[in-house]
Amino acid sequence: MPGLINNESCFRCSPAIVILLSLILLSLFKPSAALASPEQPYSNSEALDLTILHTNDEHGALIPHSPAVDFHPLRENPTLGGYARLATVVKSIRQEKKAIGEPVLLFSGGDFIGGTAYSWLGPLGYTPELSIKQIIGYDAVAIGNHEYDYGPEVLADYLKEAGYPEAHSNTAVLASNIAPPEGHPLIRDQLYLESHTITLNNGLKVGVFGLIGKDAVTVTTANEPVVFTDQHERARLKVDRLKQQGAELIIALSHSGVDEDLMFAAEIDGIDVIIGGHCHTALEEPLFKNQTVIVQAGAHLEYMGQLELSYQPSSGIVNVRNEQTNRPYLKRLDYKVPVDPEIEGHIEKYSALLNQYIASKTTGSIQNFLEPIAFSDFIIPDYPPLQETPLGNYVTDAMRLVVAEKTDHSPDFAIQANGLIRGSVNPGTMPHSFGVITFYDLVELVGLGKGPDGLAGYPLVAVYMTGDEIIKVLEAAALLEQVMDNTYFLQLSGLRYSYNPQNAVLFTIPFLDLPIPTTRAVIDVARYTGEGWQTEDDDRYIPLKAGDKELYCLVTDIYVASFLSMVGDMIPQLDLALKDQEGKPVAVDDLEELIITVNGEELKTWQAVIAYTAVQPVGDSGLPELDTYYASSAGRINPVWSFPLVVWFLSILTILIIAIYGLLLFLKKRFSKARRITAGRH
Repeated sequence: MPGLINNESCFRCSPAIVILLSLILLSLFKPSAALASPEQPYSNSEALDLTILHTNDEHGALIPHSPAVDFHPLRENPTLGGYARLATVVKSIRQEKKAIGEPVLLFSGGDFIGGTAYSWLGPLGYTPELSIKQIIGYDAVAIGNHEYDYGPEVLADYLKEAGYPEAHSNTAVLASNIAPPEGHPLIRDQLYLESHTITLNNGLKVGVFGLIGKDAVTVTTANEPVVFTDQHERARLKVDRLKQQGAELIIALSHSGVDEDLMFAAEIDGIDVIIGGHCHTALEEPLFKNQTVIVQAGAHLEYMGQLELSYQPSSGIVNVRNEQTNRPYLKRLDYKVPVDPEIEGHIEKYSALLNQYIASKTTGSIQNFLEPIAFSDFIIPDYPPLQETPLGNYVTDAMRLVVAEKTDHSPDFAIQANGLIRGSVNPGTMPHSFGVITFYDLVELVGLGKGPDGLAGYPLVAVYMTGDEIIKVLEAAALLEQVMDNTYFLQLSGLRYSYNPQNAVLFTIPFLDLPIPTTRAVIDVARYTGEGWQTEDDDRYIPLKAGDKELYCLVTDIYVASFLSMVGDMIPQLDLALKDQEGKPVAVDDLEELIITVNGEELKTWQAVIAYTAVQPVGDSGLPELDTYYASSAGRINPVWSFPLVVWFLSILTILIIAIYGLLLFLKKRFSKARRITAGRH
């Protein structure tokens, strides 16, 4: 066809024409960044150097912790983290790099809210986490799943109080795959950006966007009416748009976890660096995938990441320089790092506000969140995963027994999900703190969420269920263990049961990744009838049988209750009807009717745990001392490994197939014989 060049004529082009066309194409299209390899050496004289500092999953950890009671400003101590230590390191690196003209960027991979009691100040109108990040000089932060802990409306108020949208010019808040409804303040008031560009003093233009991953979305507890859009689609769009805006180096602040980050890197071209978060992984060295560098710095400010890069403008090659500059990828924020006095002063202001709030919620019994409230010479662990844990027993005992003491309910059982128990009880280990447990260190483990009262902490609810439904709850727990891992594993009080984890799922439908439950995983169940914490004395247990129609009182928090009420929608065989004290079913939208109150106020999970701790016997320390009963598990949840049902199912299916096949062969022979006889007669 005239005017077109066919493939054959292309192959006949002269070398001069090919070279000319190549030069024209190179002048039209700017090279995208690519990770340097040993086969692609770079020129130091041409490269633009920069340093990226990064943290993630800070979870409101303003002060050094693990435990906080061990901190001492002048002595060696095992505490880690704290924004005042971080500020010292950031200032030092910035001064060092400024002397050689090298720009420094500071990013967060999300979940800067949610974890310690400091985050309780958010619903009260204070913004300790983000305001301190602005002072330290973060260039951008991602919105993670815990930023929604108190709901999108509280998040919007939080961002406004922190100075947004104007504050984006200082510390950009990024989220590319969230979709608030039209008119919601998050989008109406431009309280977040999908992406952001930064032009460095060496001329390099950096494009940054935020992303929340699939797993993080599944554990986001209070995001409605905000919904989430496809991560890969949005990431591709953001990369393309940032390049159109002239960005040469593309960075994703990805609150997704390492596994998803590796998938992003493999499937999406053009992302040069992924600053990760969500899975709390401390990557001592970066991961490399499809010319993308992936880093992550653990959690709770125990580390700060440092990634030193060079960008080659002519080729778009990105080179990691840490080996050449002899800089570790992670800087441990331990006692060797002095606190920055300016940031320490800001933290003290928020500490004073927090003390006022705690005093008001404890009727003045606790004036300082760092004061000792208990003693223990052993750790109460929240591990191993997917098993009964000592801390799970402690928390659920507190829920069951405190509700019995403070209300007119008589709880038979209590349950709590592992995902809402955020660590182990670690008493102090220093001479000045040995064995001490503070209010701050204890409530950090059980202080997530928000109640309808607008205040931090999930409230407890009393739901009534039949014995048959209680067994279904345990069947659901066995199934969730298999399909949703440790987050939804249920700890319990007032019950003892055995189950076969292998029998939870009969099989999974390929391609749909849909598990088919057996509802036959639970082997036996018994309820505890004794007083106080749950012993292993067999005489105090009564079997709970399938078909039991008697109503029992179950205490949990409102989040777990809402999840239980939806189990039937997902698994019709395990339909559960949550009821009130009179046995009347209560819909999921009406669970507020079941909230337990004391003196007209919601009883929070953290309050039950603090109250239970306060009534432990006082020992030689002068403090309530925790019993060694909670040093180990107590035989409440007992996995039994036996011949799995799926093997029986497959065996029976195989036998049926063989039998049918044999029957068909038999019928075929009879039919053939009949035809031969009939043919002989003719």
